[in-house]
Amino acid sequence: MYSVCGTQCASLFITRHIYSTLKSEPFTCVFKTLILLLVCSLSLPPLWENTVFFRDGVRRVDFVLSYVDDKDGEKKQERRRAFEANLEKDGLELETEDKSDSKDQKTYFLKIHAPWKVLATYADVLKIKVPFKTSDVPHGQDVPLECLSHPFRLPEHVMRPEPDYFTYPFDKTKTDFFLINDKDTFFPPSTRNRIVYYILARCPYYKEGLKERDKTGIKRLLSNGTYTAAFPLHDCRYWKRARNAECESERFNLYQHWARFLIFYKEQPLNLIRKYYGEKIGIYFAWLGFYTEMLFFAAVMGVICFTYGLLSYDNNVSSKEICDANIGGSIVMCPLCDKKCPFWKLNSTCLSSWQSHLFDNEGTIFFAIFMGIWVTLFLEFWKRRQARLEYEWDLVDFEEEQQQLQIRPEFEIQCTSKRLNKISQEMEPYLPVTSKCARFCLSTATVIFWISLIVACIIGVIAYRLAVYAAFASIIKDPMRKIQLVGKFITPQLATSVTASCINFVIIMILNFFYERVAIWITDMEIPKTHLEYENRLTMKMFLFQFVNYYSSCFYVAFFKGKFVGSPGDYTYMFGPWSKLRNEECDPGGCLIELTTQLVIVMSGKQLWGNIQEALLPLIRNWWSSRKGRHHPENRYSRWEQDHALLNFTQLGLFYEYLEMVVQFGFITLFVASFPLAPLLALFNNILEIRVDAWKFTTQYKRPVASKARNIGAWQEILNAVAILSVVTNAFIMAFTSDMIPRMVFLYSYDEHKSMRGYVNNSLSVYNISHIPERNMPEERDDWFVVLFRYRDYRYPPGHQKQYTHTMQFWHILAAKMAFIIIMEHVVFVVKFLVAWMIPDVPTGVKARFKRERYLIQEYLHNYEVERLKLQLSASFLTEPQSEMSLPTDKHETLSECL
Repeated sequence: MYSVCGTQCASLFITRHIYSTLKSEPFTCVFKTLILLLVCSLSLPPLWENTVFFRDGVRRVDFVLSYVDDKDGEKKQERRRAFEANLEKDGLELETEDKSDSKDQKTYFLKIHAPWKVLATYADVLKIKVPFKTSDVPHGQDVPLECLSHPFRLPEHVMRPEPDYFTYPFDKTKTDFFLINDKDTFFPPSTRNRIVYYILARCPYYKEGLKERDKTGIKRLLSNGTYTAAFPLHDCRYWKRARNAECESERFNLYQHWARFLIFYKEQPLNLIRKYYGEKIGIYFAWLGFYTEMLFFAAVMGVICFTYGLLSYDNNVSSKEICDANIGGSIVMCPLCDKKCPFWKLNSTCLSSWQSHLFDNEGTIFFAIFMGIWVTLFLEFWKRRQARLEYEWDLVDFEEEQQQLQIRPEFEIQCTSKRLNKISQEMEPYLPVTSKCARFCLSTATVIFWISLIVACIIGVIAYRLAVYAAFASIIKDPMRKIQLVGKFITPQLATSVTASCINFVIIMILNFFYERVAIWITDMEIPKTHLEYENRLTMKMFLFQFVNYYSSCFYVAFFKGKFVGSPGDYTYMFGPWSKLRNEECDPGGCLIELTTQLVIVMSGKQLWGNIQEALLPLIRNWWSSRKGRHHPENRYSRWEQDHALLNFTQLGLFYEYLEMVVQFGFITLFVASFPLAPLLALFNNILEIRVDAWKFTTQYKRPVASKARNIGAWQEILNAVAILSVVTNAFIMAFTSDMIPRMVFLYSYDEHKSMRGYVNNSLSVYNISHIPERNMPEERDDWFVVLFRYRDYRYPPGHQKQYTHTMQFWHILAAKMAFIIIMEHVVFVVKFLVAWMIPDVPTGVKARFKRERYLIQEYLHNYEVERLKLQLSASFLTEPQSEMSLPTDKHETLSECL
């Protein structure tokens, strides 16, 4: 017995033989054909088994719809009949697979084929660019040291699956102008499924003679259950090359050279991704790959700065003084909360002070400036890479076409009002201003409500920190003595920070789950006109929410915690003195280590959860069906059934991929001064992300409908805004969260020996216990008597005529902080604008090749029209029938010589 794959070639060979025989010689080879069928009929399974063709083996399956019979079958059957009749009127060819032939004995499969006439018509409507001449413009070498990059390169047939052509928008009246060798293969499968989906999205399913605008499009039929799925077919199994020569086996090549994790060091086959999945998905993976490449340089610099912190570990004079029993052990600190918190000795924060030094050192300033410049280089070089892809993928003029042609079917259906388009002079649907304003107001109010809900949750977490800190402080009063195993590593501040960060992360995930659905609902309610406008609006809503949701806790720790504490006897409370929730203080070493803890937990938790969602859940869901299809290839499991078992790649699937990466980009730019290893974590995550996404697209998802995109859309503006904001946030982190500026002011202005000795004592003020109010006094007294205690501030001591007011050193430090912010921002911004000015957005070579191509296209078009006119004039003088019959051949030869 033949296996399914083994018989595919034989089946298609026989079918094509029959088709070609009957087409050319309908009567001479019938006997031979019958013999072939008789020999193979006993051993071959159905001809269409595990293939992407109709039963005749000739017509390609461009799209598949599936449905099942259920209790509401009559209504749905009526809709299907009307819809399929209208599809056939549009010229599509249909073929149905009965449920008795499917594995589950329940599902019908409707296969759709677009013949040449339909493809040509809609390619003309959509202005799809097709080749008309092989390109003779040489391509520049992107990699100057090719010998060194050879281990990272992929085979040429994978990187460039097709030659370079000059392209021009298809015109069905000029078919002889284009390179049409075979009409069946002229349009690639990705273009074919894009055209068919365009028809499906606009085809009505009401009966003839009726005009029910809402009964239009495959989306509504999927939502009301008339059809269960709609998808184009993969060309073959991902683990085995198709034996049929008519199948491209591009899915197999993508799996072998892109989706396997063991080749993580190899470049991505972007041209093959674009050819198989379309330009929109190709642009995403090009951006993700470039972002990962640039992260390598940021990660190396971050590791260098972290290594400097490790190497300078023993030279940290401040930490030595804190840990010294004679210095830090003799300094009694102010209680960190009312009643429950006791006095404590400074040396109890010995470990946290050493940890702070790893991230809060001289190298941190350099790294913050470096990241401000890095983000500019990343964005500018990406513009150049994007411009090159726009040229190579024929996307330069696509934006205008997309704006005019890709109107959402939902907009056409829901907008009943029409007005004259001044450009096209045709009536088109539009949304009245009153309706637009009402929808905008409701959308804005919804977004504000959810952002307020996030702020309320963050305030709740802050209240938790203030309340629970007292509990931890009462438990961990003397960690060196009372909790031997973990107490010496855990301070009340660290315990509070870790637990609050974990709770905050859980709240973030819960709010994300609900807001994603709310954002889609309010965007649908606004009825955007085009797909691009829809995605841009949803992008702005989702990122605004994610920005507040993910970063608000980090902003609190960086810029609010420890800044509004007050002083002993005059503390500041969160909700007023009645709440007894005193604002948090920072460790003597600063709040930077707490910001680092917050950043690591939220960033790492998000990346870990994202990878689990992307890799583990689809794997579990499709494990059984994938296993059955792979380990039993000999069974009758058709190509459409195999793809039907896969997950759907939704219209917003790519949106969530971008969102995940842009949120990560915010973490490594906005707060990177607090954690130089953040780019390294992001690099490891992205290396995994690329292969996980590739694995999902290749093995777990149905083949997405190919769509075009010129660039990454609204995400480009968001990245630019985050890049500018990151310079400001890092400058403020270095000035107000880090302890670098106070140390530098002490070193250069107050330290006579320039050795940093005495800095800890200098940074702590003195307070008399007799002046402390009863409400701030600890309930329990320790066995050592306290007369004077210390607190973190720069104030005059008791007995001074300006006691408990700020000293001049406080104002010197504040002036130094403001000066540092101004200087750092101006230096980074000047470098940013200088770099942006020096690096053109479009490479010079790309500009030259584009102008050369435009010139050649105009020249070829001119010559074509001239020769066409000559042939038309000469044809008017031809009177002999024989000459008229030979005209098409002569015309084609003349045009070929001309071109």
